Amino acid sequence: MSELSRYVDTWWSAVEDFTHLVEEIPAESWALPTDLPGWDVHAVVAHIAHLEALLAGADHDDVAIGEADHVRSPMGQFTEQGVVARRGASRDDLVNEIRESTTARHTALLADPPTDPEAPAPGLFGALGWSTRTLLSNRPLDLWMHEQDVRRAVGVPGGLDSAGAAHVTDVFLASLPYVVAKRAALPTGTTVVVEVVGHDPVAATVGEDGRGQRLAEVPTDPTVRLRADRAAYTRMAGGRGRPTEGFEVSGDAELGERLLSSLAVTP
Repeated sequence: MSELSRYVDTWWSAVEDFTHLVEEIPAESWALPTDLPGWDVHAVVAHIAHLEALLAGADHDDVAIGEADHVRSPMGQFTEQGVVARRGASRDDLVNEIRESTTARHTALLADPPTDPEAPAPGLFGALGWSTRTLLSNRPLDLWMHEQDVRRAVGVPGGLDSAGAAHVTDVFLASLPYVVAKRAALPTGTTVVVEVVGHDPVAATVGEDGRGQRLAEVPTDPTVRLRADRAAYTRMAGGRGRPTEGFEVSGDAELGERLLSSLAVTP
């Protein structure tokens, strides 16, 4: 199976996991706040419906968003428009839109599978400079992260052993060189090892040129070592705050704190 085919399969699995969860959410839980500023459960589901509809060929909803303090960029405004346009939609409306959009797109992807990872992504996403690889990798990430947002909001943990969970963790682990060098700006020569349960350890260092480098061999005595389960690591790397449990940091305490404070690679 090719890299792109794996991404398509993982996305389809994430769609199923997300919609099955949403179908079980009682009406009184739809207004519960999530970890995302300004968004309740309904808004998260509306966001997924919006993006999947766009990818299936629907027009963007160009509506006024009113006062929205959590919107701070043109892309944020674009995203918020899709949410605002669906404020009056019921659970069934949103689930049906997601299922119809994703079924149409899945059918198209199976009929004409993408083969060039570097080809521009279609539509808006290509205009943003995304490649086909970036788009197909990002969709299961977006779906799974929002599944977890909903789960935390409604108090229904789970979904940590899925294909989406493994994919998201791997994507975040691959960003470690960028995190140590650019986000945390750790000193030259610093070595970091991240161990997430169920995944091979990943090690990175900051080179003399200031760039992050992934290490082929995992050092036994790194400057900083982070051990975490999937739930804790993806929550931190996904910019959803720091959990109270599920992770342990050892080594240089100051640099470890800098690492944790800079771990987020998604807004």
